[in-house]
Amino acid sequence: MNYILMTGITLFFIMDPLGNIPVFVSILNKVPQERRERVLRRELLIALIVALIFFFFGGSIVKLLGLEPNAISIGGGVVLFIIGIKMIFPDDKEEKDSDKEEPFIVPLAIPMFVGPSILAVIILIQSRGPQYYIPNLIAIVGAWAVSAFILFFSNKINKILGKKGLIATERLMGMLLIIIAVQMLLEGVSKYVFIH
Repeated sequence: MNYILMTGITLFFIMDPLGNIPVFVSILNKVPQERRERVLRRELLIALIVALIFFFFGGSIVKLLGLEPNAISIGGGVVLFIIGIKMIFPDDKEEKDSDKEEPFIVPLAIPMFVGPSILAVIILIQSRGPQYYIPNLIAIVGAWAVSAFILFFSNKINKILGKKGLIATERLMGMLLIIIAVQMLLEGVSKYVFIH
């Protein structure tokens, strides 16, 4: 249970639904109001499908590339660390808007909700062995469900927390993600040193 919770929280942090609220609100405001919920549901479902595809075939990718679990753990820790740093110190120049066309897959489903980082972590957790298959699946679907719930009410949450509240929450999530990343790095390095 602890593993599922920890993995789910990590995935939730990387999905960063609170940090994505302003982007989702901005893009969906350009969609006719009567279609917004339908578009959002579609994009969230597409994101889940993409995540599950990587979940089911991630192990094959790892085997094909001949990657060691410890190398994946260390690499995953580095990636999470960078994500955490970016959450705490975002790039103000980063383009977070899109054109006026109705979004389809890009940019909401991919990469805003399920981007390269989350896909890399899904491959990482898949490399932990078949005994984690069901816990990993529960963690992925759970993190997606909580994130989707938050984004489904993005307009209301945006009004309640405001810009500063969302920024503060994202910074906190970034700090926690860095701690998780350091733990992954330490585990990967210690196992590698012990084996070799």
